Amino acid sequence: MSSTITLKNSRNSETVTVTMETPNFFRLCFLSICAGLVLLFTWSHFPSGPDLLDCTTNSAWCTSKNRFQSKQPSHLKNRHNNPTRHRNHASDTPHHPLDPLTVQEINKIRTIISSHPIFSTSAGYALHSIELEEPEKPLVLKWKKGDPLFPRKASVVARVKGESHVLTVDLTTSEVTVHQTGPHSGYPMMTLEDMTTATWAPLADATFNRTIIERGVDLTDLACLPISLGWYGKTEENRRLIKVQCYSMKDTVNFYMRPIEGLTVLLDLDTKQVVEISDKGANIPIPNAANTDYRYSAQKQNQVIKLLKPISIEQPKGPSFTVEDDHLVKWANWEFHVKPDARAGVIVSRAKVRDPDTGELRDVMYKGFTSELFVPYMDPTDAWYFKTYMDAGEYGFGLQAMPLEPLNDCPRNAHYMDGVFAAADGTPYVRSNMVCIFESYAGDIGWRHTESPITGMEIREVRPKVTLVVRMAASVANYDYIVDWEFQTDGLIRIKVGLSGILMVKGTPYQNVNQVSGQESLYGTLLSENVIGVIHDHYITFHLDMDVDGSDNSFVKVNLQREQNSPSESPRKSFLKATRNVAKTEKDAQVKLKLYDPSEFHVINPSKKTRVGNPVGYKVVPGGTAASLLDLDDPPQKRGAFTNNQIWVTQYNRSEQWAGGLFVYQSQGEDTLAVWSNRDREIENKDIVVWYTLGFHHIPCQEDFPIMPTVSASFDLKPVNFFESNPILRTPPNVETDLPVCEAAAAAAA
Repeated sequence: MSSTITLKNSRNSETVTVTMETPNFFRLCFLSICAGLVLLFTWSHFPSGPDLLDCTTNSAWCTSKNRFQSKQPSHLKNRHNNPTRHRNHASDTPHHPLDPLTVQEINKIRTIISSHPIFSTSAGYALHSIELEEPEKPLVLKWKKGDPLFPRKASVVARVKGESHVLTVDLTTSEVTVHQTGPHSGYPMMTLEDMTTATWAPLADATFNRTIIERGVDLTDLACLPISLGWYGKTEENRRLIKVQCYSMKDTVNFYMRPIEGLTVLLDLDTKQVVEISDKGANIPIPNAANTDYRYSAQKQNQVIKLLKPISIEQPKGPSFTVEDDHLVKWANWEFHVKPDARAGVIVSRAKVRDPDTGELRDVMYKGFTSELFVPYMDPTDAWYFKTYMDAGEYGFGLQAMPLEPLNDCPRNAHYMDGVFAAADGTPYVRSNMVCIFESYAGDIGWRHTESPITGMEIREVRPKVTLVVRMAASVANYDYIVDWEFQTDGLIRIKVGLSGILMVKGTPYQNVNQVSGQESLYGTLLSENVIGVIHDHYITFHLDMDVDGSDNSFVKVNLQREQNSPSESPRKSFLKATRNVAKTEKDAQVKLKLYDPSEFHVINPSKKTRVGNPVGYKVVPGGTAASLLDLDDPPQKRGAFTNNQIWVTQYNRSEQWAGGLFVYQSQGEDTLAVWSNRDREIENKDIVVWYTLGFHHIPCQEDFPIMPTVSASFDLKPVNFFESNPILRTPPNVETDLPVCEAAAAAAA
């Protein structure tokens, strides 16, 4: 015998039915009240009509990898208001061909879409992506400020009656073009609504609810996460599936450290029906909540460690950069366009640097962005083998970007940029303070030389290094990624990724390593009693459309090789020789980094030479060089085949932007960067795209508990014979009178 409680969405008549056996009926009554309040909050704040949803004030709906929480965590109840300004985007207009879609444009797209036959005859549909369809590259390259904008178009990815569609919407003519996507195995990036409803759906299943209670967790303490399941065979084909795993929130906001280990729900993402429940962890205890809370407010005041006095960079004359028309950044000798993106996070376009000799703004990069993130966990057991996330193509790297915290994420004089995205019904919403831009000075040196006293010359020449940083941070459920695009006055661009947040951990019966048999693999490290941090990798692949002094470039591997000397030639037995090899085709440019076979990797313009005859160029300076060790035939590696090499170079194709393919969710790897590169197209003196993958191997340690100190890696795009000489040679040093004089508060009061 069972009882049911039905929760109904008054907005779209959707029902959520929570089913329980009668003995547990009254236990569930309290949950139903909490669930009703949460659903009421969600749906009453979900936008309708032409309204605009601001995720800063409606964070319950916009939360990263939206999780079911039956009660609001206390840290959200008294959260301080963000001190930065909140712009009204309702009247925004585009000024540049690459400016993102505005609120007005997204509302117009929604109106156009709703009257198209594909959508008007369907009772329900979901818009998985609405982004600017950028004009053709040659047109953008010719465009100058003051020229009229090209007709604005949007690229729309939608699901209607179980079918995926890619459309172009012309905002001028209201025409809709439906594109043939060809055969593909995957599905579009999930919507936030997909993630939210997936975590509620298991509550309609009596077996699930009974299992939770049998595991000793009150349903009011439940928190669940939607977990993409990759692809592992035909049983998972022809329907959208997702797995849901749950945690206990009792006595902590850090529920990630309290997994209900071994319990996995397989769910149909379209019907929200439970397909299968697997519980292979009944004998594994839920870890204790003690010492898991990472909030400052939760720390005992007598245990707070104050290591530093406050520090801040003051700019009494204001910052040296400007942001024109909301997206065009000008700083020092750089100019570039920045826009938030739902999938990529941040896109940097039309990056140009000013030549110190000619004063000309010279092209460096047409477009750069995070193309995909691949995060495979190294545990082959039933509840873990499928955890091989593609955070951009499955969840949306930009959708998971949270508002940046002033003074802590970004310094005092930072400029903030909002993202404007579309919900599944096409309603625009704002992700406030998604990107920040600021100048950074860490005491680094731009260049220096002090002459030795033995020369008799008293020379001390030093220049400080100040850089400009474009930053975003994405909280992809437990993990936090910080992505910086850092511009230097010497022409270098540094792309840095920081990893922080909370480990995804595994419950275990063990409380000490001395209990573990020598033959047993934990697949990770015992971090605390009953908690294992599972070994995993992070791969972040960047799309870099280099346009070094123009679009037609070549990729050159400059290989360092040892040459031998005969005794008659020199007292030296060996030396290193640089050999330049121009890649003719895409396969020539597939690079696996090797410590004892070193090379430099140049992108040159063969038609542009320096005064002494060297081709102008930029080089990729590798960093974060961890490589995937998975079997190439392992299903996750087939999908993540773009990590088979650290560097790829492909011929420019505007449809090839996402390294894991356009439709990544449950894809089988038939539309990846590896597939495109194996077409082996010509790339010598062509418009080419460089792809670089930053890699991290992560063997967790106790210092990662309960929250991880940030670990970072970066790679550089560095001028190589691009300038005639040091481009910051003539910059002045700092002098005392240039700098503000700051007094300590006590001294100022006196």
